[in-house]
Amino acid sequence: MKATVKWLDHMSFVGESGSGHSIVMDGAPDVGGRNMGVRPMEMVLLGLGGCTAFDMVLILQRQRQAVSDCQVEIEAQRASEVPKVFTKIHVHYIVKGSGLDPKKVERAVNMTAEKYCSVSIMLSASVELSHDFEIVEE
Repeated sequence: MKATVKWLDHMSFVGESGSGHSIVMDGAPDVGGRNMGVRPMEMVLLGLGGCTAFDMVLILQRQRQAVSDCQVEIEAQRASEVPKVFTKIHVHYIVKGSGLDPKKVERAVNMTAEKYCSVSIMLSASVELSHDFEIVEE
């Protein structure tokens, strides 16, 4: 896996993934950015959310659950001193479907957190991670 990040101007950068997709990153105005893209630390959270949401849908489909939507809300706290690493991250899953089994949803949450989501597992080595979920019946 490879990625390239190139400086554009001010505090704006474009990142290109090995698969050829690009995303703009920018800093906050107080550090010279123009607020034209996501911050790098926000991208870490987006990576976590994307990884775990992918797993959740796949696991629930394999469990033959009638899942119609999966949303992941992530809240993080950062250290107050440099380096301002994440200290706590909470992942909240909102799973929609018809007749979803709460035990199977809980199992999917645990499986993605403990076995399948590479980002979650990598972050859990240095960050306090917590998870919960809610089911919305359709």
